[in-house]
Amino acid sequence: MKLGIIGCGNLGSALVKGVLESEFDTDGHVLISTRKQQIPSKLEGLSVNVLPNKELTKNADVIVLCVLPNQIDAVLDEIKSEVDGSKLVVSTVTGVEISQIKNRLGNDQLQVVRAMPNTAIAVKESMTCIAFSSDVKENNKKLVRDLFDSVGITEVIREEQMSSATALTACGIAFFLRSIRAASQGGVEISFHSEEALKMAAQTALGAAKLLIENETHPEREIDKVTSPNGCTIIGLNEMEHSGFSSSFIKGIRKSAEKAGNLYVE
Repeated sequence: MKLGIIGCGNLGSALVKGVLESEFDTDGHVLISTRKQQIPSKLEGLSVNVLPNKELTKNADVIVLCVLPNQIDAVLDEIKSEVDGSKLVVSTVTGVEISQIKNRLGNDQLQVVRAMPNTAIAVKESMTCIAFSSDVKENNKKLVRDLFDSVGITEVIREEQMSSATALTACGIAFFLRSIRAASQGGVEISFHSEEALKMAAQTALGAAKLLIENETHPEREIDKVTSPNGCTIIGLNEMEHSGFSSSFIKGIRKSAEKAGNLYVE
């Protein structure tokens, strides 16, 4: 299976790196296309071949689109002549619907998939949401899931939920990183050096996430385990809530979801 990735910005490069360091079979290398038509510095030393968009599409079995919404039309127009029923097109482009991709390529029978990973794909910890068109064959559905499962975990959703998934998981990386940053800044304020505080905050966040995933529990259940009556945890939590912590987080996710659904204009 020859994998081609068009666009090697932060997400595209993270996908390339994650896949090549996973056990997913890429026929020994990945085909990539970049605006400068050269290997990005972050991918130097990896088994990648740089090709123009059209040639990449001709030679790849699976084409993953990792470009910005304002670039997608030009890319689809360029590769249109090389996309047929044997190709599988996977789009990570925010706000662009499967029907819009098919229309631009001039074939409503094409196998098109929408996927929304996040940049943790570079360390094989992505949360990737996937939506399939009705034309995608079962073996290709499995292939896409295997691809993204090799660099994290996947969830199949309805296409109309994709903007919501973008906000919660793709934008969500930034939200959780900002909360870790805030925790580390709090650590500095209470006596730790910045490097120490950041390490403590990041590992604590990792531990919290693993508790939920491995124990399959609700956050409040784990919170209850560390909130003693009249203790130091509950007073800290309540102070955060009085300042609007949960409300601000929820509002941020809702705003990002609204924006994600309106980034692409045909």
